[in-house]
Amino acid sequence: MSTQELYAMDPGDPMWQVPTAGAARFSWDYDEGRERLLALYQKGKDKQWDAVKRIDWDQEVDPYDPLGAPDETLALHGTRHWAKMTERDKGELRHHFAAWQFSQFLHGEQGAMVCAARIVESVPDLDAKFYSATQTMDEARHAEIYARFLRDKLGTLYPINDNLAGLLGDTLRDSRWDMPYLGMQVLIEGLALAAFGLIRDTTDKPLPRQILTYVMQDEARHVAFGRMALRDYYRQLTDAELREREEFVIEGCYLMRDRLGGVEVLENLGIPSAEARECIERSPQLQLFRKLLFSRIVPCVKDIGLWGVRLRRAYVDMGVLELGDGDLDQLMSQDEELADRLDAKRFRAEEAARTGEVSAAIAEGAADD
Repeated sequence: MSTQELYAMDPGDPMWQVPTAGAARFSWDYDEGRERLLALYQKGKDKQWDAVKRIDWDQEVDPYDPLGAPDETLALHGTRHWAKMTERDKGELRHHFAAWQFSQFLHGEQGAMVCAARIVESVPDLDAKFYSATQTMDEARHAEIYARFLRDKLGTLYPINDNLAGLLGDTLRDSRWDMPYLGMQVLIEGLALAAFGLIRDTTDKPLPRQILTYVMQDEARHVAFGRMALRDYYRQLTDAELREREEFVIEGCYLMRDRLGGVEVLENLGIPSAEARECIERSPQLQLFRKLLFSRIVPCVKDIGLWGVRLRRAYVDMGVLELGDGDLDQLMSQDEELADRLDAKRFRAEEAARTGEVSAAIAEGAADD
C-alpha cells in the first residue's frame, strides 16, 4: 500500500521543495581540528546502530491504545463530547493523536536529515563537516524508524504541521551557514526532545518506549554538537548579528508554544476549529509538554550566547526565564543512561533465553539417553 493512502488528511503534493541559498564550502585545511568536536565525531561513529536489529519489531502494538495514554491526558476529556464517546471512539482518539505525534516526529527527522546534510555542505570547518556526516546518518535512521512504526503498527499518517513546515523552511532558506544549526539543533531538536521525553517517560508500551529511548540517545549528541559549534561562532559576531539570531529564536519559540498542539486531529474528527483549539489549549498534556519544551531550549540558547535583553524579556513573558539555569548536560546524560540501561536489560533477557534453550536441549538429550 502506498504511504499516500495511509494519510488521514490530504498531504498535498508529495514532493515539497524548499529553495535554498548560500555557498557550498570546502576546506583544504586537514589539520586535526577541535579536540571536543573530534571526540564527539568519534562517539558518533562508535554509536552507530541498525534499527532493524536493535529494536524488537515483533512487539505488538494496539492501534487503539498505542501509547497507554490515561483518559485525563486526552484533549476531549471533560468536554461535552467525552460523555457521548464510546470506547471505540476513545480508541480512535488515542490512535489519531499517536499517529499525529509520530507523523510530526517522522517529518521532523527527515527535516533534520536534510539540515544535517546542509551543514556538511555549508559549514566552513572540516571537523564540523565530519560530525554532521554522522548526524545525517542518525537522522536517516530515525526517519526509517518512525516511518516503519507508523506504516506497520499504526497504519495512519498525518501531514506535516503547517507551522513546523514554516520553521523548517525558514531554517533551510537562510543563506547563513549557522542557521541550520540554530533552527534545527536548538529549536526543532529541542521541540522533538521534549515530545520524545514526555512519551518515553509516561508510556507503558514497550515498543514506543524502546524507539524513543534509543532515538534520544542519538539526539543527546546532536544537541552537544550544536552547542559546541554555535558557542564558538557566536563569540565572534557583532551585537547586531546576535540580535538577528535572537529574533529568529523568539519567533520560533512563540510558534512552537502556541501552534503545535494537534488541533488538526480534532478538526479531522469533526470538532469545529474554534472548539478544537480551546480543547487543545486546556489539555494538561499540552501544558506539561510546554514546560518540558523550554527545559531543553532555554538553557541551550543561553549557553550558546544568545541572551540579549529582548530575548530575556520574551522568556519572562513566556514564564520560562528561570529555565536558563537548568542543567542541560544532566538531561542529556540521563538520555544516554536510559538507553544503556534498556540495552543491558535486553541483553540479560536474551542471555537468559539462550541459557534456557541450552538447558532444555541438555535435558532433552539426557532424556533420550
